[in-house]
Amino acid sequence: MFVPRIEKPRFRRSILLVALVLVLAPWAAIGQAQNTGPVPVVVSAVVEQEVAAEQSFVGTVKPLRMSTVGSAVDGRVDEFLVNEGDAVTANQPLARLRTATLELELAAAEAELELRRYELAELENGSRPEEIAQASARMQSAQATMVYSQAKYKRAQSLYNNRSRVITQEDLDLARSGEIEAQQAYEEAKAAYELVLAGPRQERIKQFRAQVDMQQAVVDQIKDRISKHTLVAPFDGFVVAEQSEVGQWIMQGNPVAQIAELSHVEIEVYVPENYIPYSRLGMASRVTLDALPQDAFEGRITRIVPQADPRSRTFPVKVQVENPVHEGSHVFKAGMLARVGLPVGPVHQAMLVHKDALVLGGATPTVLVVDPSGQDGQQGTVRAVPVRPGVAEAGMIQVDGELTTGQHVVVRGNERLRPGQTVQILEVSAQPDPVADATP
Repeated sequence: MFVPRIEKPRFRRSILLVALVLVLAPWAAIGQAQNTGPVPVVVSAVVEQEVAAEQSFVGTVKPLRMSTVGSAVDGRVDEFLVNEGDAVTANQPLARLRTATLELELAAAEAELELRRYELAELENGSRPEEIAQASARMQSAQATMVYSQAKYKRAQSLYNNRSRVITQEDLDLARSGEIEAQQAYEEAKAAYELVLAGPRQERIKQFRAQVDMQQAVVDQIKDRISKHTLVAPFDGFVVAEQSEVGQWIMQGNPVAQIAELSHVEIEVYVPENYIPYSRLGMASRVTLDALPQDAFEGRITRIVPQADPRSRTFPVKVQVENPVHEGSHVFKAGMLARVGLPVGPVHQAMLVHKDALVLGGATPTVLVVDPSGQDGQQGTVRAVPVRPGVAEAGMIQVDGELTTGQHVVVRGNERLRPGQTVQILEVSAQPDPVADATP
């Protein structure tokens, strides 16, 4: 059988040629880039400011407020108006208990109150003109009867005193009795007229006012009992637990629902005692979530509890963070794992550059400084400056190296540059904004 002969030396030379082409291709591209003119870049200035060594501490996201809403009265759940996960506002009804009996009691009490108010109004309005006219007519009638009785008595007296004795003593006494009776009837009618004219006494009006107030208190008491049969949210938040259902009988104090406020959240971390002197109330801190590692948020230290855990010698530090809404939902969820950056050393002056200025991958980290050339200062050559990275601060990073404040370092385009290349500055990037960095 014929077997073809393979020329091994020629095959090896082909492999070496391909490898050489692959190695030299990037350098050829760089040389071509150099021949086309300055490389466009974006730069940022070196700044000097106060920084402190920082360490990340692990904590758990907790709602700023959590409330378990309980019943103030005994009753049966007639309506349960929310579900887990629902957003609620302050004083929004969560559940209603049955109030049919109380509604009947309230209707009767309000009718009694209305009656008392009408009785009081009748007294306060005083006597009607018709009543005054009626009393006046009765007084005048009694006065006329009195005048007639007086005249009759005088005639009887004259007849009795006559020598002929026309009338007897008994007739005289009867006339006298009629006169006295008419006089008393007139005095009674006159007093009744004056009472009607003067109206009711203030003491009686006050008595009826007191009765109205007492009945109003009864109505308010029933209304308060009815209001306690409607359970409401204590503040704006979310329903995180349902603890009752329609038809269930609940006793006074039994929980019905749990509400959590998430517009702001609190992260509690435990800081060792040797680091606690560097944390202060109101100090800003950088917060990140393991669930969203690409985002950072700004928090504030709101409480430093002055009681350490005796076993770990760590102090609870509570950091409050505003909880932004993203796509209709709060970013921070209760129970999430969070990391809080807190200072662990004294504040000192340091040089900082934009985090994108660092060039890694070599023996040591470097930044590419632009030495300006030309009158407009928009062109220059780059040179590599070795640095030692330090504390990160809101998009900036501390570096130790031969840098001065105000120098420009390349932050975009540095991955394709070599020392000595000419560059064209397209833009001077502003310093990172901590608040903007904290937006997802």
